[in-house]
This record gives sequence, C-alpha cells and structure tokens, in this order.
Amino acid sequence: MGLEELPESWVVWTQEPEGRVILAYRPDVFDADEFPAACLPTIYVTNGSRTARPGAGQLHTDEWHATLFAEPEIELLSETQGSREAALEVALEVAERFAEGDIDYRGAYQVPREAYFAELDTLTRQSE
Repeated sequence: MGLEELPESWVVWTQEPEGRVILAYRPDVFDADEFPAACLPTIYVTNGSRTARPGAGQLHTDEWHATLFAEPEIELLSETQGSREAALEVALEVAERFAEGDIDYRGAYQVPREAYFAELDTLTRQSE
C-alpha cells in the first residue's frame, strides 16, 4: 500500500524523503475563505518524540506515529508503529476511514464548531 492509494479527498501536502509525511483533507474546501485555515484536517506521519517538551519533536526515535488532527490542537487519533512504512499504511487506513465518515470528530471538541461539523458531514459519508 502506497501514497498512490490515497483516497481522492486527501492530498499529499508534504513528503520528505524517508522523513515525515503530511496529508491534507480537501484543501480546496478548507481554504481559509469560509473556514479558519486551522480547520484543515491533516494526518502527520512522523518519527519525532511525542513528549510535550519544547523541541522534543525534533528528537528522532525508532517509533513512527500516524496522527490525525481536526485542527492543530485537536488530535482525533494516533497510532505508533515500528517503521515508516507501517505508519504510512496506518495513515492510509485512517484517511479512508475519515473519508468514509467512520471517525468521530465531534467528540474531540469541548466547544463545537457547528458550521465546520456540517461541512465535514457533507464531505464525508456521515450525512448518508
């Protein structure tokens, strides 16, 4: 499974050779005209430390993480794998699940963004 199998609603935003990968969901819709730029769902594949200390993410580890964010501070899920390839597989599975409407984004919010949720419902298959 490779990035060429990415669901069409997702795009490769950044891909570093043998490094991190950032996938973005529908940047054509979440373009800051109607929604804040932060409202761009993303999946990060990284091998940096997950410790909250400043600069910790710069420390490379033997573990790779596939993390889905609804916004920079709103983490929806994260899985840790032993290799970049395994983390990329998880990222592709998460992208597909998100596109199919199989990931609950509402539960991660303390203060709902109703217009944002409505747009995600429309774009994903949650409205079916």
